[in-house]
Amino acid sequence: MGGVTLLTNETVGGGVTFAFTERSGGVSSAPYASLNLGSACGDDPAAVAENRRRALAAIGAEGLLRNLVNPHQVHGDHIVVVRSGRPDDVASAQAEARAGADAVVCTARDVPVLLCFADCVPVVLTCPGGFAVAHSGWRGTIARIAAKAVRTLCEEAGCAPSEVSAFVGPHVLGPDYEVSEELAERFSAEFGPTALCSPRHLDLSACLAATLAEVGVSPERTSWCDVSTASSTDRFFSYRAEGGTCGRHGALAVMRNEAWAWPADADASGAKGEAMPR
Repeated sequence: MGGVTLLTNETVGGGVTFAFTERSGGVSSAPYASLNLGSACGDDPAAVAENRRRALAAIGAEGLLRNLVNPHQVHGDHIVVVRSGRPDDVASAQAEARAGADAVVCTARDVPVLLCFADCVPVVLTCPGGFAVAHSGWRGTIARIAAKAVRTLCEEAGCAPSEVSAFVGPHVLGPDYEVSEELAERFSAEFGPTALCSPRHLDLSACLAATLAEVGVSPERTSWCDVSTASSTDRFFSYRAEGGTCGRHGALAVMRNEAWAWPADADASGAKGEAMPR
């Protein structure tokens, strides 16, 4: 069985470790093979639980599974804020997340956060004293959930947007994302002509780049994964390319007293970390 493969960036400071998972290294069977982290797509719950354990182990947080905050994602713009790792506070955040949210801002240590994806855009934000993970599908993108997460993170961590680093993970890219004429016109009106790479193909990357720049996140502090999920189903799940039945890869982050020391090749769990593309 292959190991867990991650996209990450080793230069994140402040004790924050994050990664975007690929679909390899888990125990789920087709059509969820193999590292499905989503609990609402029809997979065996026991397999999902083991996959999540493996993913947390891969970022050095296996012992924190009980603290995992994993929202029920509803394509909105509600943000859960986690300020404390005390058991009651974590339980409260977990309950709020289960009620529906599409971003989590965390300034607490030893509280891992997981959001799940299969074409929508994963966004991880880091700054001194905290991090955020956001789910930005087309609804979240037009609602500017990434900008809202930046502002909330800055308020909670006491930092400026210029101190925030953004990491945009694997998602469906414009050439693979044909939308209705009505939706294309809506995005063009909202973000300008760069929102579209053709009259009917939506470029969520361009929209997010504009959103992050508007809120004060420097393009020099933003990293991008330029692999399209819809044309790379050997590596990632794609709701669009796989006919609506598939697993979910994840965006994971946690803040520890010291950042996880990424192994040069592989750790005991077989996890391999690959450089986050820019």
